[in-house]
Parts: sequence; C-alpha cells; structure tokens
Amino acid sequence: QVQLVESGGGLVQAGGSLRLSCVASGSIFAINAMGWYRQAPGKQRELVADITRYGSTNYADYVKGRFTISRDNAKNTVTLQMNSLKPEDTAVYYCRVVIRGDYWGQGTQVTVSS
Repeated sequence: QVQLVESGGGLVQAGGSLRLSCVASGSIFAINAMGWYRQAPGKQRELVADITRYGSTNYADYVKGRFTISRDNAKNTVTLQMNSLKPEDTAVYYCRVVIRGDYWGQGTQVTVSS
C-alpha cells in the first residue's frame, strides 16, 4: 500500500502565494511521475503540473510562469509552489503518484479571494 499526505492548502488573497507538498510512504520501490491536479466545483479534474523521475516538467498553460513543481526523490516528496494566485485557481488540489499504478492524495483546498 502507498499513502499520500498533502499539506499547504488554505485561503489567500489574489496575487498571493501558497506552497503545496505531498509525501508518499509505504510500499514504494521507485516512483515514476509525480504531479498535481485540481478540481473546481462543477468541473472535471485537470492537470496542473507533473514531473518525471528525472526532473522533466509539464505545466498546464494557465499556470505557466506562475507555478513551479519540484520533487525530492530521496524523500518521496513533490512540491508545488504557486505564485500570483488568481481567484480562478480556487479548487481542491490533488497529488498523484505513479508507481506500478496510480495513487491519489485526499486533496487539499486552495481558495483565492479577489
């Protein structure tokens, strides 16, 4: 079994910053991709950013230049630094880890007020 624990969500004003972290633990041999997704009310879950084991990153167009994803392979941790937040970034953010299968965190709420 693999457990994912997310932290760092909260309420912030537009233009502010938040940092999300996700730590994976349990039966982990080697983590392939790690990433962050988000789901706003009434919308489908969508990719925010992901990162391969070797550090290659991929960002959704709407966060490019504002968000930065990073990972620490030794600590099985993925982090999302979110700057210049906008009200439309409000959503539940989920960590996803790909090992032999997909594993998802419980989600952390990010609310950006205008």
